[in-house]
Amino acid sequence: MNLLIHPATELYGTVTIPGDKSISHRAAMFAALAEGRSHVRNFLPGGDCRATLGVLRGLGVPIEEVSPTELVIEGVGLHGLQEPAGVLDCVNSGTTMRLMAGLLAGQPFFSVLTGSSQLVKRPMGRVVEPLRRMGAQIWGRQGGKLAPLAIQGSPLHHLDYALPVASAQVKSALLLAGLYSNGLVVVREPGPARDHTERMLAAMGAPVQVLGSVVTSERPRRPLAPLDMAVPGDISSAAFLLAAGLLAPRSRVTIVGVGVNPTRTGILDILQAMGAQVQAQNLRQEGGEPVADLVVEHTELHATEICGDLVVRAIDELPVVAVLATQARGRTVVRDAAELRVKETDRIATVAQELRKLGAQIEEFPDGFAVEGPVQLRSAAVWSHGDHRLAMALAVAGLVASGPVLVEEAECVSDSFPGFEQSLQVLGVELGLEE
Repeated sequence: MNLLIHPATELYGTVTIPGDKSISHRAAMFAALAEGRSHVRNFLPGGDCRATLGVLRGLGVPIEEVSPTELVIEGVGLHGLQEPAGVLDCVNSGTTMRLMAGLLAGQPFFSVLTGSSQLVKRPMGRVVEPLRRMGAQIWGRQGGKLAPLAIQGSPLHHLDYALPVASAQVKSALLLAGLYSNGLVVVREPGPARDHTERMLAAMGAPVQVLGSVVTSERPRRPLAPLDMAVPGDISSAAFLLAAGLLAPRSRVTIVGVGVNPTRTGILDILQAMGAQVQAQNLRQEGGEPVADLVVEHTELHATEICGDLVVRAIDELPVVAVLATQARGRTVVRDAAELRVKETDRIATVAQELRKLGAQIEEFPDGFAVEGPVQLRSAAVWSHGDHRLAMALAVAGLVASGPVLVEEAECVSDSFPGFEQSLQVLGVELGLEE
């Protein structure tokens, strides 16, 4: 599917967004480990989260899809997963593979995790190495650095591990393995990373504790309680609509029910640093997670510098930050973001390559990029590279181009934001779809 975006002069309206991708993954996985029936609403039905459902079904977990966004999951308990009859396909989801590696390391059976041609190129050594220190038996290409991963479940033991870089996925894998360990698992974080795993497992009664930058996990003494929750809206998806409202003249956009977990709100801090005014209204709690309605209006932006811990809290939003930077006055610099190079694509290279087609002045660094603004973007055809966040960032760029922008292979947006095109149309964007 190709997506044709026309320039916009005014965006106005109220929209909801799909459930948070990170929380949807975890809700399904953790509900499978509970004893009893879990009810999960506003589940993200994107490709990555559906990959998690497929893996869980392969492990014998009964999952009823009441609707694409509403699940009833019959938990099999911590020790009720079954040896899969075939390989477990994580499709394109790094979260699925890394977290499941931690979960499967302590199971009393053999399993194999594989995925798409993109996924088997992504680094897995960062998870495999500390799991092996716990006693896990895991094999993979290049000594376990790349998938497919073959896992022979085995007894796990105590671990005290300092993460080389802040990573919610590695941390989560180790905390899940800790549920099957004969000793305490201690994870020391060098900086802030998403804490959805800690929040949700603790709410279910798991012995997961947080003390500053140290998180611990151990074998539970009682079964995990089932979940009954609505997944908050994904702030990573909201970022694209926030950017659209900031860039299009005479705009006012309201996004209802967005998760504002402080480990995820780096994008709000970046927008504030660029001069944007984003109002958080109707603050509330949902499933242990803070939620708010976000309101944004068109704003003249200025450049800023993004580095350090802020990068970790906004890593998925940096492609659309690059688009915002093309319209901000001055030189916006992103550093300490080498992680972008091992996402669905090398997001430093692909963002630079595609934005240059639109006339952007962007310089690449090994760990980031710099963008000079403001510039008038031009009409052109650009390519998503099969990366959902790049596709959506390029669509937002089309709103302020001098003419239509064609985003080729845009079907990947459904990986994290099914309904993205309809949300833009609700706000007044003129677009076309070509198959």
